[in-house]
Amino acid sequence: QVQLVESGGGLVQPGGSLRLSCACSGSIFGINTLGWGRQAPGKERELGAAHSTIGSTNYADSVQGRFTISRDNTKNTVYLQMNSLKPEDTAVYYCNYRDRRGEFWGKGTLVTVSS
Repeated sequence: QVQLVESGGGLVQPGGSLRLSCACSGSIFGINTLGWGRQAPGKERELGAAHSTIGSTNYADSVQGRFTISRDNTKNTVYLQMNSLKPEDTAVYYCNYRDRRGEFWGKGTLVTVSS
């Protein structure tokens, strides 16, 4: 119903920046939440940032002030600008879409923060 394709992951040094993109296609409802989750090695997947079409933008405490989520509804694309990256940010980052039908996830893109 909804297809999500992430891109932009890679290797970056601590303190560096990276910008992730997610192209959305399919049956997208007018009321939805689009965001980014991540799963670090040995940990459960968590939601890092999200934006609702009828609500506010939300960030996890761990990324507040460093990550910025934005979306271009014309292009059906959501971005995650990541600054001041830390080694603990290393994870597979997944694009997340939610509407009244349920939840959809992309296949993920790996971000490795290491010197």
